[in-house]
Amino acid sequence: MPPPPQQPLPPQPSHVWDVPPMLLPPPKKSRVGLVIGIAGGAFAVVLAILVTLVLIEANIGFPEARFTLTLPGTLLDGRYELTQDLSDSVGRKMERNSRHIWDAKITHAVVGRYSLGGAPNRGALLITGIYGRFKNLDKTRSDALKRDGEAAGATVVVSPRDVTPSGADVRISCEVLSRKGPASTIAYPVCAWADDNTSALVAEMVFGAANADLDLKSAARTTLQVRSETVKAIK
Repeated sequence: MPPPPQQPLPPQPSHVWDVPPMLLPPPKKSRVGLVIGIAGGAFAVVLAILVTLVLIEANIGFPEARFTLTLPGTLLDGRYELTQDLSDSVGRKMERNSRHIWDAKITHAVVGRYSLGGAPNRGALLITGIYGRFKNLDKTRSDALKRDGEAAGATVVVSPRDVTPSGADVRISCEVLSRKGPASTIAYPVCAWADDNTSALVAEMVFGAANADLDLKSAARTTLQVRSETVKAIK
C-alpha cells in the first residue's frame, strides 16, 4: 500500500528567527549636491558677515538716540497754543525727501502752528523739525535756514548768522525773511538749532509788529526756550 501523500509545507515567513532580510544601503549622496550645499552655506555665512559690517559702518559716527522732538499743547509758558499739527502731512513729505541724506538718520518729522493766545489773527509761531541722529550739526542747521530762505514767496532780508546766546549748550543761527500777503508784507525772524538728536526751525510772527521786534538775539533766546519745551528724553 503506497504511503499517504505528503502535505505541502505551510508558507514560510520571509525571514527566520526574527532576523530581518538584508536591507539595501541607501544610494550615495551626489558629491555635486554636497559641494553645492557646502558652498551655499559658506556663502550665507559670508553674506551675513558682510551685512553686519555694512550695518556697523553705516552707524559709525552717529550719536546715540536719546531725545525726541514733540509738539506740546502750548509753548513759551502758555502764550502760544497749538492750533494745527501738520506732522502727518507735511512731516511725512519731509521724511520722504530726507531719505537720501547720508549724514542724518531721521526717525520722524514734526510740523506745528501755534497761535498767540489761541487767536490766529494776533500772531503765530511755526515750528518745523526732525528728530533722529545727526552727524554734521553746523551743516544741518545752515541747510535748514538756506532751504527756508529759498522757499516760494520768501525773501531773505537779513542773511543767516550765528547769534548763539551766552551760556547756551547748542548753537543758534537766525535770519530774517519777508513774505508778501494779500494786504501787506510781513517780516519775521527764523532761527534754527541742531543737536545730536533734534533739529528745528522756529519762526515767530507777531502781526502788526514793528521792525524793532525783529531783534535776532531776542529771537535766538525764544528759540532756546522753544527747544527746552519741545525736546524730551526718550523713555
